[in-house]
Amino acid sequence: MFFPKPMRVVALACVLLLLFLIFEIFHKPQPIKEPRIVYPDMTEDPNLEETQEPSGKLWRAADDYAADNSKSSRINATILSLVRNSEIDGMIQSMRDLERTWNHKFNYPWTFFNDEPFTAEFKERTSAETNASCHYELIPKEHWAVPAWINDDLFRESAKMLAEQGIQYGDVVSYHQMCRWYSGLFYRHPALQHTRYYWRVEPKVHFFCDVDYDVFRYMHDHNKTYGFTINLYDAPQSIPTLWPETLKFLEAHPEHNKDETLTARPWLEDKERRPGHNQKANGYSTCHFWSNFEIADMEFWRSKAYEDYFNHLDRAGGFFYERWGDAPVHSIGVGLLEDASRIHWFRDIGYQHIPYFNCPNSPKCQGCKKGLFTDGDDFLFKEDCRPNWFKYVGMG
Repeated sequence: MFFPKPMRVVALACVLLLLFLIFEIFHKPQPIKEPRIVYPDMTEDPNLEETQEPSGKLWRAADDYAADNSKSSRINATILSLVRNSEIDGMIQSMRDLERTWNHKFNYPWTFFNDEPFTAEFKERTSAETNASCHYELIPKEHWAVPAWINDDLFRESAKMLAEQGIQYGDVVSYHQMCRWYSGLFYRHPALQHTRYYWRVEPKVHFFCDVDYDVFRYMHDHNKTYGFTINLYDAPQSIPTLWPETLKFLEAHPEHNKDETLTARPWLEDKERRPGHNQKANGYSTCHFWSNFEIADMEFWRSKAYEDYFNHLDRAGGFFYERWGDAPVHSIGVGLLEDASRIHWFRDIGYQHIPYFNCPNSPKCQGCKKGLFTDGDDFLFKEDCRPNWFKYVGMG
């Protein structure tokens, strides 16, 4: 029995449609893979690997770290913050995170700095967030004021040009003052005279991971000078003469030149990964430790080598005529004047300062996606300079 051709076509179409529906019902679609950022010098983010505490001796929280124990195991260290009265809410957020993840176990003091007196509200609310002691310090006017050797007209014209180039905070006077203060003046404050180590904390940052050892003791026992979490490129337009002035300093002070094989100089001079940055910054890769998080030994900043370096830069005027930040200044300082082995990546400390993260793969971390570098736009991924650090120095 034969069916007319039109009926055969309709029947075939129905069979094909039935097969398609069966396929759609029973076929399990493959998940769409998220794009993975692949770096030239590392196949994947090291924070995707299981993260452990640093090796070696670690001091654990114990009864002798109680806040009221004058003979505790705490060493001469402090948590340090430069903060305005108006930033109280953001400061409280940061304190709560760090107290929850670390300091409620060790009770290191908080030291707050401001160029204006702290209000009673600021003191009351911050001291209520910790069992540790809190200290509220006023920055001396001579440490905050624009130096007398800075030409005001040139400064204002330079600030205008920075703003026109889209350099963030380039025309904000207090930002220039802050960068200079953190670069070479904060450790001279009388309140820190007998303090050696500090952990810098800013308002509106987040800490995600439980840290169960004394980080200051770790720095001391393992001969570390500087600790970081995030490693970035800077805007080369903001620091065009920083590296040339650094080379002038090294030429004028041969006594401070270290064996380059022991330092992080290749990381500072790399021109392969972002050659445009190196060119615009006149020989500097612009790689730097993002200093809104830093755990460091102030004895290094107080050393003659670094003091000579800061004083040279200060007289050159780039803190005001350009936008030299404390991050590149600190990074070049430790990168050239200290052994690279004494710089430590705190990969186990989960941290965020918008828009960047350090997110370890650890059960001790909550609220931070392992391996996340940024939750911002895709172009931000190229700002990560860790691949160069791992290439030239390693992951220690």
